[in-house]
Amino acid sequence: MANRTDPTARSVHGTNPQNLVEKILRSKIYQNTYWKEQCFGLTAETLVDKAMELDHFGGTYGGNRKATPFMCLTLKMLQIQPEKEIVVEFIKNEDYKYVRILGAFYLRLVGKPTDVYQYLEPLYNDYRKLRRRTSEGGYILARVDEFIDELLTTEYSCDIALPRVPKRWTLETTGLLDQRRSALEDDFEEEEEKEEEEAAANGLEAMDVDKEHRRSRSPVKERERDEEQGRDRHRDYRDRDNRDRGDRDRGDRDRGRDRDYDRDYDRGRDRDRERERERGRDRHRDRDPDRDYRYRDRDREKDRDVYDRDRDRDRDYHRRDRDRDRGRDRDRERYGDRDRRRSRSRSRSRERRDRERDRDARSPSPDRKRRRGRVDDDGPLEDGEHRANPDDKKEKKEKKKEEKKQPVTDGTDHPDPEIAEANRIRAALGLKPLRP
Repeated sequence: MANRTDPTARSVHGTNPQNLVEKILRSKIYQNTYWKEQCFGLTAETLVDKAMELDHFGGTYGGNRKATPFMCLTLKMLQIQPEKEIVVEFIKNEDYKYVRILGAFYLRLVGKPTDVYQYLEPLYNDYRKLRRRTSEGGYILARVDEFIDELLTTEYSCDIALPRVPKRWTLETTGLLDQRRSALEDDFEEEEEKEEEEAAANGLEAMDVDKEHRRSRSPVKERERDEEQGRDRHRDYRDRDNRDRGDRDRGDRDRGRDRDYDRDYDRGRDRDRERERERGRDRHRDRDPDRDYRYRDRDREKDRDVYDRDRDRDRDYHRRDRDRDRGRDRDRERYGDRDRRRSRSRSRSRERRDRERDRDARSPSPDRKRRRGRVDDDGPLEDGEHRANPDDKKEKKEKKKEEKKQPVTDGTDHPDPEIAEANRIRAALGLKPLRP
């Protein structure tokens, strides 16, 4: 099938070479139009032509994460597994930069650590520009040496997890890799050789000049000159010592004077700063025309708060008084009705007793004895029985007639119930009515 690995291909890092690309990315490459149209049936010889047509590199881009042609050709190389000599020729190709980075990326995926460092480190000297496609779909500027450094120092590039490679110093320690030699070392060596030659030539010229100068000088004059230079040197030492001693004493005096001056200066500066701060406060107070208004507003707010507090206190006091008065009125109404009923019942019972007393006073003694339950000629009365007297009935009828004939003058029939009640009480006490 078109997506199968070549049967003659060897396993890389213990697995199928195509498995070096993640399954999701591999499925996106299989669904890509470039893979289906341009990569079908490619061989190691025809793949070079497709690599020469590349104009950018990258992993996936866009919202649906489409794979770039660079990734499609990388997966095709993993599928057909070209020879190592072909891959090395890809890397050494200086005419097509995208062919070079395609071979370097493939070698980084399948090569040994020593081969990776051996063939990729020389590409640090390639500073040509590249177009790299970002995940958003745009392009950014990159260079060949930057991409090579990403392959050697990072673990993830172009949406593919790179196989682990040991550090260079580890391989150098074990002797599997020679020490790296920079391409600039030859230029440095040439510069050092030129500097050494120039220094040697200048040294020879200086030696010749010294010889001629030594021949031209006389021993006597040289001796006198040395003695004069020694005297001058001694004089200079003595003057220097005196000068240093005087400078030291002067420095001590100046240092003490400076210390006193600094102390006085600091005190005066603090005093001036405090005075300036007071002036600033006064100036700010004078410049602030709204200060009195703010203070007045603050006092007004305090007075308003006090007034509101007093008003709320008075309102609560009046409310409590009002509630207390209402409760008293309610109690007075309740207990007044009860007292009124009690006084009315007392007056009625008193009137009833007075009428009975009058009736007993007018009635003869046998009736009184009979009313008290005493026995007469007919025999004893049973419980609850009494004998009726015909004279008493006549007297009752006559009294009723007289009461109907005589108008009531004690004021108990007054239309106002309170006045009528008061008249009944006064009549019971033997007083005149309020209103006849």
